[in-house]
Amino acid sequence: MQDYFGKNADALKTKKLYLFDMDGTIYRENDLFDGIVEMLAKIKNKGGMYAFITNNPSKSVKDYIQKLNRLGIQEVGEENFFTSAQAAIMIFLEKFKDRLIYAQGTRSFIQELKDSGLKVTQSYDNNIGAVLVAFDPELTGEKLRTTCEVLTKLDVPYYATNPDWVCPVDFGAIPDCGSMCVGIEYATGKKPIFIGKPQPTMVLELMKKFGYTKAETVVVGDRLYTDIASGVNAGVDTVCVLCGEVTLDNVQNAKDGEKPTYVFAQTQQIVE
Repeated sequence: MQDYFGKNADALKTKKLYLFDMDGTIYRENDLFDGIVEMLAKIKNKGGMYAFITNNPSKSVKDYIQKLNRLGIQEVGEENFFTSAQAAIMIFLEKFKDRLIYAQGTRSFIQELKDSGLKVTQSYDNNIGAVLVAFDPELTGEKLRTTCEVLTKLDVPYYATNPDWVCPVDFGAIPDCGSMCVGIEYATGKKPIFIGKPQPTMVLELMKKFGYTKAETVVVGDRLYTDIASGVNAGVDTVCVLCGEVTLDNVQNAKDGEKPTYVFAQTQQIVE
């Protein structure tokens, strides 16, 4: 078994836990990539486990399950996911459980925060104890104004779900959370603490949850600075696929901390 550059990739045959990015790795917006259903079946048939680690918090886990079901992936449940929203919830329940949280995000994201037990508002309040900004394709000028008002008037901890610059869509890309936070920074002078990948949280938590070692785990994604970096930071092997955002030039010039173990043209090629 060889990767895109002819590197021996036989070590992938020994992997048991496959952690897949979603946008640009298994689908592009509403189009599932060829061979994904068959690839996931092969992983299960050889006694392996797969899960999806996404920086996109715009959908709740329940919404993601429904989306994958629509795309043709049926054997998937809540245990198969770890999103940047879930990572944020872990942190906020630990640090700000009894504080009022101002959150900017989609309706699905806000509901997921509330369902976790967090006290959430989308309006200005002097009692706000922390701010959480997420990738928000439902973003409005009113939301943005309120976020800037909170950050300007209140000196409180400021977090964001993910540092991604763009989110892939069927015609190309749209601004993601990282880009939105740059605009907020220009308006308020405030920078967030980013929660999702490249932090190793999702990888390490799923390894612990399912009982797999670093040697048995592989992270698969299409972005060097989030997907691949999260695997590197967790100490596991990584696969960069060329079906999403990354270009061949990006891979060949990857900096330390973002260099993938293997490179494949298409995601389904990683499992024989």
